[in-house]
Amino acid sequence: MIKFFYIVQMVSAVITVFLVLLHSPKGDGLASIGAASQLFASQKSTEKNLNKLTYFFVVLFIVSSFLLGYLIKQP
Repeated sequence: MIKFFYIVQMVSAVITVFLVLLHSPKGDGLASIGAASQLFASQKSTEKNLNKLTYFFVVLFIVSSFLLGYLIKQP
């Protein structure tokens, strides 16, 4: 059981890093001072789906981390 959660944690960690690297950069530079960057910013459906997928794998990683900590602490 512990090996399964180790595998889930490692796979979700690698996929999370990959998904975070796929995101478009959000650096606005000096345009962020006057909020002019949000004037023309719109989130496309592809980026929304990428965000949902990233959140899913982050939650999976956190849950597997807590479960591993709980299972390892058990005698």
